[in-house]
Amino acid sequence: MKGLRNYIDKIKPNFEKGGKFEKFRSTFDAFETLLFVPDKVTFKGSHIRDSIDMKRTMGIVVLAVMPALLFAMWNIGNLHAQSIGETWTFWEMFGFGLLKMIPLIAVSYIVGLSIEFMFAQIRGHEVNEGFLVSGMLIPLIVPVDVPLWMVAVATAFAVIIGKEVFGGTGMNIVNPALTARAFLFFAYPSDMSGTKVWIADLAQGHGIVDGFSGATPLANAAEGAMNKLPSALEMFIGNIPGSVGETSTLAILIGAAILLFTGIGNWKIMISFFIGGLAMGLLLNAFATDTNPYMALPAYEHLLLGGFAFGGVFMITDPVTAAQTQRGKWIYGFLGGFIAILVRVINPAYPEGVMLAILLMNVFAPLIDYYVIRANIKRRLKRVKA
Repeated sequence: MKGLRNYIDKIKPNFEKGGKFEKFRSTFDAFETLLFVPDKVTFKGSHIRDSIDMKRTMGIVVLAVMPALLFAMWNIGNLHAQSIGETWTFWEMFGFGLLKMIPLIAVSYIVGLSIEFMFAQIRGHEVNEGFLVSGMLIPLIVPVDVPLWMVAVATAFAVIIGKEVFGGTGMNIVNPALTARAFLFFAYPSDMSGTKVWIADLAQGHGIVDGFSGATPLANAAEGAMNKLPSALEMFIGNIPGSVGETSTLAILIGAAILLFTGIGNWKIMISFFIGGLAMGLLLNAFATDTNPYMALPAYEHLLLGGFAFGGVFMITDPVTAAQTQRGKWIYGFLGGFIAILVRVINPAYPEGVMLAILLMNVFAPLIDYYVIRANIKRRLKRVKA
């Protein structure tokens, strides 16, 4: 690493003010700070800096996503083997899933980072690091068979409309990855319906065996086919159909443990989100009717279905779009989980309510903080008057 550091120091003057490649200073800075911790210091006020800068924070989140990604690679191959009626080894299944995931991840990063670099060059600013996480989350919240051009269009939409028009990372009001998912859902609903998500390509000359359905559990539940739902254990382990990285609650919880142990994830938002979902599930159980069997689904199973766990760990905890006050975080998380299950069960047009619930809470986060702060001010004024 010392040799690499010396080489970077040698060419660095070319990218500084007055150098031959001054216009590409932001691009050079992005690669340098990715490889080495920045040596920048503050000149005004008293501030303490440690080694955990934005890139390192984003890197830990990407690390936390790895269990879900690795499980997804195996599950893609596992379900494909089931669909064609063959028995594959672990490595055959994992290898198949790996080959399916690489293009999705590559397209997401290439398109997203290209736009990030372009905007940084135009503005003369440093390259934002936020897409290091968004670029990994986008491939994990889409079906495995989604066309690559759709991923490219959705990623471009998320970065430009969801981030850059607001000023880039730290200024966006909605989660970029969920913005991409919402764009795909509303622009191409037939490809995001969840009815054929896991029927992998048939280019290898195989047909789908009788009795195999690629429908996701959420799609079956929305249709009232509760007898077709997998067991709670299967939903927890995750060997079921669904969007790529959202099926295994176990793998997601491992990621949650990494985020909480490192202090990157906010435990108040995570816990309150699951409490909110459980509360709405119990409320629906209490008023279950024969006309909507979905309402009778055990409340805890809602936490295992679809993207609820993934949204509660990796999406609603986004520090930029979440509530900032301590009490506001409890309210923000609880309402997110509460509304997610409400939309999922009551509105049949949106079998997965997590996406809409989190985007809605992103918009209301500033309002929640505003009223929390106002309540604190009123409480303190009462103390003074007393």
